[in-house]
Amino acid sequence: MIRPSWDTYFLQMAHLVSTRSTCLRRQVGAVIVKDNRILATGYNGAPSGLPHCDDVGCLRTEQGIPSGERHELCRALHGEMNALLQAAIHGVSVQGCDIYLTCQPCIICAKMLVQVGVKRVVFTGDYPDGLAMDMFKESDMQLVQVERRHKDGVCLKSKTCRHFS
Repeated sequence: MIRPSWDTYFLQMAHLVSTRSTCLRRQVGAVIVKDNRILATGYNGAPSGLPHCDDVGCLRTEQGIPSGERHELCRALHGEMNALLQAAIHGVSVQGCDIYLTCQPCIICAKMLVQVGVKRVVFTGDYPDGLAMDMFKESDMQLVQVERRHKDGVCLKSKTCRHFS
């Protein structure tokens, strides 16, 4: 039996969380962790109690808006946002935590993660937002991209593609 690393374990959980997403374009999952304990999770979807994109359609697709642009023209919250909000609702500090994501954060989420003091972002996949990457470079946050090798999970050997400190 091969026991997964902590990064692999939490990335697999982020991929599981993403299966709850109601976004028609990209399913994103987030898991916030401190001392190898899960504090909060989130996936992209409309605010609680409101219709989801899989119910009413995607405004961004209808308007031909490319990925990575005009974030305000979407009814969904991003996975990172929902995880941060879940922690806030329950009074859980995320300062000094790690967050595991199924794709690179956008600039809006990057600003939030820097502001709340997340120390490390571990993600698979990418996202077309160079400004977010620039902001991470300016912060003291560690950013690690892990290569995903399997359709059903994350590879057991993580490859650090980007590391900023």
